[in-house]
Amino acid sequence: MKEGKSAPLAERLLRALQAARTPLDKVALTKQAGLRPEDRAAVREALRQLEATGEIVAVRDRWALPAASGIYAGQLEFRGNGSAYLVGGPEGQEEIDVAANLTANALPGDKVQVQADKGPREPGAKLTGRVIGLVERARRPIVGTLALHRGKLDFTPDSSRFPHAISLRPAAPQLKPRAGDKVVVELDDWKSRTAPLTGRIVEILGRADDPGLDLISIIRRFQLPTEFPEAVLTEAQRIPERMTAADRAGREDLRQRAVFTIDPDDARDFDDAIEVEDLPRGAGWRLHVHIADVAHFVRPGSALDKEARRRGNSVYLPDRVLPMLPERLSNGVCSLMPQVDRCVFSAFLDIAPDGAVRRVRFGRSAIHSQRRFTYGEAMAVLEGPREADDWSRHLHRAWDCAAALRTRRFRQGALDLEMPEVKVRCDEHGRPVSLEQVQHDRSHQLIEECMLAANDAVAHALKNAGIPTIYRIHEDPDPEKLETLRDLIRAHGHKAGDLTKRAEIQKVLERVRGTPEEPVIKISLLRSLKRAAYRTAPIGHYGLAKPNYAHFTSPIRRYADLIVHRSLAQLLRLESGALRGAELKSAAQHISETERIAAEAEREAVKLKKFEFLTRAISSRQTFTALVMEAHEYGLHVELEGLGLGGRLYARQMGNEYFQFDHARRAMRGTRSKRLFTPGQRLPVRIHSVDADRHQIDFALAETDDAPATPKEKQGQPLPPSRGSQNRRPRGRSEPARKLAPDATKSGKSGRRQRRRRGKKPN
Repeated sequence: MKEGKSAPLAERLLRALQAARTPLDKVALTKQAGLRPEDRAAVREALRQLEATGEIVAVRDRWALPAASGIYAGQLEFRGNGSAYLVGGPEGQEEIDVAANLTANALPGDKVQVQADKGPREPGAKLTGRVIGLVERARRPIVGTLALHRGKLDFTPDSSRFPHAISLRPAAPQLKPRAGDKVVVELDDWKSRTAPLTGRIVEILGRADDPGLDLISIIRRFQLPTEFPEAVLTEAQRIPERMTAADRAGREDLRQRAVFTIDPDDARDFDDAIEVEDLPRGAGWRLHVHIADVAHFVRPGSALDKEARRRGNSVYLPDRVLPMLPERLSNGVCSLMPQVDRCVFSAFLDIAPDGAVRRVRFGRSAIHSQRRFTYGEAMAVLEGPREADDWSRHLHRAWDCAAALRTRRFRQGALDLEMPEVKVRCDEHGRPVSLEQVQHDRSHQLIEECMLAANDAVAHALKNAGIPTIYRIHEDPDPEKLETLRDLIRAHGHKAGDLTKRAEIQKVLERVRGTPEEPVIKISLLRSLKRAAYRTAPIGHYGLAKPNYAHFTSPIRRYADLIVHRSLAQLLRLESGALRGAELKSAAQHISETERIAAEAEREAVKLKKFEFLTRAISSRQTFTALVMEAHEYGLHVELEGLGLGGRLYARQMGNEYFQFDHARRAMRGTRSKRLFTPGQRLPVRIHSVDADRHQIDFALAETDDAPATPKEKQGQPLPPSRGSQNRRPRGRSEPARKLAPDATKSGKSGRRQRRRRGKKPN
């Protein structure tokens, strides 16, 4: 198969492999692609890039397409039960499940080759396979705690998703580790699964209970960067703090316009500002969305650009921010602070009264934000009179426009999946002092709709112009998961038709709005959806019901947005140099991975601070409201209302009687009182025990507090399960429960060994 000389090299190689349908070595592949022997150096580099993105796999010095060979490359990530899944393959590749006994000597984060199982699959069944080769070790440090066991130091990793026990070699004499230390372990090379996995302590972070050490441990565990290289800081220092005449050149001057920002009260970087003006004769509104022009200061290939790409995004922890850009840019030069001239990339959208976008224009501008609102301040204005003052009129007009956009978006099939957010407030020592629920009110919705409209408009323009860029995609959910969700909805007494049709999901969400079971059904729906990611193909966003969608509005904290800004600049012929081809695909894959790591680190950090806060509630016997999520034979899985934390309420903690699991009602029933505990029900509970290591909370029904406490109960220790099949602790964990507390269990010999060393029984 001969390819035209104008076709990109990577594309020609892919087509050659597709035509060959068999692995080819470099000589045969060069010939098949119609290339000359002197092109082999370029071929070698193109093969390296294609292999890095997972679009081809190497099989004994030959290359093949994954689909043809059944061999896929990517990162292996583990679950709490020892099984794993392959992520980070080529665009569009589904996750491949790997059983715990088929992971060979792979460790979390390793790049591996997986041989997919052949043969037909049941509808909705996952693709499965086995690890057949190790491509590259992740070399992730393992953070954990030391304990004394039979006179020797025993190491327990913080993450219970780490699937193997680690035998410690003697540490360097100067370290002097002791029981109770939080340490970093560097693993030795592990050749075979049958050999012991060994490692050595390379750093002592401090005592496990030191204030603030929990977040330092998370930073080390997820390898989050905390310092910028000197070259990056030097480059940032050269950028003037104030807008110069050179910065203003060629920009539309909007510094006299009534531009404003709305952000959280503790925000330090301001990506976006808006203005809304009325169109003549009641034709609607002109929405101005101004986004920090980071691309103006961060040039492709610069030290700033390379570091921003490496980080991929900012990471927001409860007591600190690990920014993508140095503070001089993120909180200074690029931040759209009030009363300061700033460079922006602007989108101007004419919005009809029905929310339809009639006209779009883009350009680089100069603005001077006239006012900064917090969400609380903006909401107070929106709840007040429209004509109170000029800013009241501006905000009410902006809400009118946003409300029209929002109504149209849901009419087109968008899903209302907003859940209350819980913000952890910490003191100067990193100790949590309060948990605050953040409501998604009109002030949040106003900004959200403006940003969604701008993102949609940019994606649409780039797609129509054929300019390569990175899109934000959200694939359709698996029909099998939707069928499980349908059963749950019906069990709650609500109608549910074909949930593969978006309109039916919307109807369900409307039916359950305001009911006790609304949070249960919403959380279950969120779990049935796939993870959003970045791709070079605009395959659409399921949750937002948008055929084209890109991230344009947060370039200070997301590298994806910076790429989109450069693509838009190319569309407007303002500059060139945007990424293309294999390099663009590689960037999309990389920032999808950094986003996944950041999201997991943020969740872990917030969860640890919540655990710390709730641990103090044991002695105070504080009462909380919990929502029953599921009933099981052991009792109930409940979630603290408004706090996003769940755990188990065992049957023996529900009252002085015997409880049975009612399969038909999916409920627990008291045999004497006939009292029924059902999903969606709200209960008063207190915290009985918190096991931060296992990410597990045990609750007790607050109504039973008058009953005499056992010695173990007084100490706040987990109680053993009751005898009897109805109330025994389950061997497994249902899928929803596992997702609420993903690190609560271990399985396999290594997991049991670690639990025994900690004096805990396996579930």
